[in-house]
Amino acid sequence: MATRDPAKAKGARLEDIAREAGVSISTVSRALNDHPAVNRRTKQAIWTIAREHDYDFRLSMPKGPIGAEATIAVVVPAPQARETRLADPFLLELLAGITEAARDRNADVLVSHLTPTSEEHLEYALATSRATGVIFIGQSSFHHAFNRLAKLDTRFVVWGANFRDAEYCSIGSDNLLGGERAASHLVRLGRQRILFLGDTEAPEMEQRHRGYRRALEKADIAFTEELTIPAHFDVHSAESATRAALDNGLKFDAVFAASDLIAIGAIRALTRAGVSVPGDVSVVGYDNIPASRYITPRLTTIDQDTGLAGRLLVSKLMDAQGKVPMSDRTETSLLIRESCGG
Repeated sequence: MATRDPAKAKGARLEDIAREAGVSISTVSRALNDHPAVNRRTKQAIWTIAREHDYDFRLSMPKGPIGAEATIAVVVPAPQARETRLADPFLLELLAGITEAARDRNADVLVSHLTPTSEEHLEYALATSRATGVIFIGQSSFHHAFNRLAKLDTRFVVWGANFRDAEYCSIGSDNLLGGERAASHLVRLGRQRILFLGDTEAPEMEQRHRGYRRALEKADIAFTEELTIPAHFDVHSAESATRAALDNGLKFDAVFAASDLIAIGAIRALTRAGVSVPGDVSVVGYDNIPASRYITPRLTTIDQDTGLAGRLLVSKLMDAQGKVPMSDRTETSLLIRESCGG
């Protein structure tokens, strides 16, 4: 009886695939991760062998353009404080920045349907990805998980908050300074009871809230717990939270919203309640999404440079050469429009 080739058996190892393909184990590993160092014909042969014996890696291949030198997968871990659907305006802006930067590097972009919910899922998403590397949008509660993941695999970068003990590469705006700039502007306008509207549990939002508190402290304005109100990153949640605050008799003369969508919801609630914006209440948002320029009144906001963010994410990922790239922060700027009154 003929002996069965081990590479035909389920659960075969990299060594088995390498033996059948006639290549090295390292070549198999690179091919299964869609590394540009392996030519397309060799990759296709290795993928075919791997599929024949159900090797544990993703079966959906990135359908990149002919001649693409790399493939970048974009993954959004869950749960997130902000909306994670592609309809989220800020996410769309960030994706545009990533895809433009990838095109300049002759790389394809794959937006993954995976939404990792645990450290194990993060490891699986990276280990089974055939992309050259992965961009994770948002840290959620996975900061320590990313630290551990970086010891196993360096083929990823994260869009998120800055942590001093981070052992992985993160790119993001200076949320602490952005929050301080927003609140300080409202203080300069003479506002004394500034409402912070947004979820403070997510790392980026917590840093914006910390910047808000720092601005109050510098202005000798006492921080008041009742003026921090949770709201999800959508218009309806923010409108409901603001309406409830008004109905409960909470007094405030300004709103610093953790995102533009939250700010828009706050403006809707205020105007429907007969409160003048910015006459009675000034409003500042965060993100500078396109809608912020077209609502009435036009929204004062903190701008995040998504074009620069995309270039940094792509370049850090593609130029890493097997090492963890250095983290980087993008600057924020205050864009003054009609919603704050000055």
